[in-house]
Amino acid sequence: LYIAGAGVARGYLNRPELTEERFLDDPFYRGERMYQTGDLARWLPDGTVEWLGRMDGQVKIRGYRIEPGEVEAALRQIDGVREAAVVARTEGEETELCAYIEGQDQQTARTELGKRLPVYMMPSAFIEMEKWPVTPSGKLDHKALPAPDGAAERRAYTAPQTITEMKLAKLWEEVLKYGPAGTRDHFFEQGGHSLKATALVSRIAKAFGVQVPLKEIFAKPTLEELAAVIQELDESPHAAIEPADKQDTYPVSSAQ
Repeated sequence: LYIAGAGVARGYLNRPELTEERFLDDPFYRGERMYQTGDLARWLPDGTVEWLGRMDGQVKIRGYRIEPGEVEAALRQIDGVREAAVVARTEGEETELCAYIEGQDQQTARTELGKRLPVYMMPSAFIEMEKWPVTPSGKLDHKALPAPDGAAERRAYTAPQTITEMKLAKLWEEVLKYGPAGTRDHFFEQGGHSLKATALVSRIAKAFGVQVPLKEIFAKPTLEELAAVIQELDESPHAAIEPADKQDTYPVSSAQ
């Protein structure tokens, strides 16, 4: 499937090789370009176009196009990681990335990967591997990699102790749809992903009046650790907010 016309972009930002590969001269209109999408499609007799799938490994997760190979490359740059693989798994209507690593523990890998990639590219599950499934030809058998379900058993339940932990546990249960949440529970091992992490940050802001950076969810993924972050932010001095003058209308913010 190729796209042409006024809506075609100039290219990929700071990636001239990929731009040259995907943005081609339009053979039908001299001087114009067309974009090779990487999708496979066909014309139907009624004139519509039927999408058949991707021709490469690119997947679409929560609106973002992601190359699992880029995530794999970032994982291999982490000290101690000897081998890595990333696959997209679809459960119900949700597609998530699952990372498989050898030579490093999943918590370290998750934390270090969070420093290298934007939140939307972070895998939802990390599984430590000792033996990799291979095809008869000796290549990695991606289809035989274990599913994340059951890969990490729930940790022994430890009841929340402080008021902050108790309030956070309630929000945690609402976002992840399970309970009761214990202080040692791991957000991502219990089904969390970047979208749910964003939802948790929003609920924390309303319940506690503090803004927890999204990356802190990846860096401090247990309930106990995250509660400590909230407590520290809550105790830090806040700048006074001056009320605005009363007006009939107010200018919109950049986000609005």
